[in-house]
Amino acid sequence: TILEPDHPVFSFPNQIDAQDFEGWVQERNNYNFSSFDRERYVPLTEAHDEGESPSDGAMLHARIGSGNYVYTSYSWFRQLPAGVPGAYRIFANLLSLPAAPQ
Repeated sequence: TILEPDHPVFSFPNQIDAQDFEGWVQERNNYNFSSFDRERYVPLTEAHDEGESPSDGAMLHARIGSGNYVYTSYSWFRQLPAGVPGAYRIFANLLSLPAAPQ
């Protein structure tokens, strides 16, 4: 579930929606934060694998100085080799974050 749909991670350069998370393969995410500094980090998604409770620690963003810090527990090492289109679109947005309108 996208918690911050207007965040640049989901809007630049690709518009990301729930369909981009469809068709993901084994272990969509691992090692979600169960607790974090909510004043400093913004949870961007809520995620879970089948049979697990939802967690909003799967993708976090913080502005640090003039830069960005993004923590993501998504299994890019499984999604990208599998050719999951939504994974490529989201990953491109993550790499483009420094150029995104803030």
